[in-house]
Amino acid sequence: MDNNNEGKKSRSTIQNLWRCALLMVGVVAVVQELRKPDDQRTWQGKVAGFVPYDFRKPTVERAKETYWNPTGSIMSPRMWGVGWSPNFAAMKRKVSTLASSSE
Repeated sequence: MDNNNEGKKSRSTIQNLWRCALLMVGVVAVVQELRKPDDQRTWQGKVAGFVPYDFRKPTVERAKETYWNPTGSIMSPRMWGVGWSPNFAAMKRKVSTLASSSE
């Protein structure tokens, strides 16, 4: 039983660290936007030139671009928030390619 509890504590600690990191990146993104003049704020961009963020109002078009873009990469910038989201069309394309190459 102790091993199970230790595993749960370890997962919980990792999840909390991940949440804290995402929160910190989100705060940095907001501060980054607020430092810009009002007319230059886009509410989208990258933190440290790497982690994407987008705080614009979500739209159907951006949802499609994020979650179902056959020509995009497997992971795409989130439709709203910080980080990446899965692109299911690209995943489907990749699985189909792998399946056809193994035949």
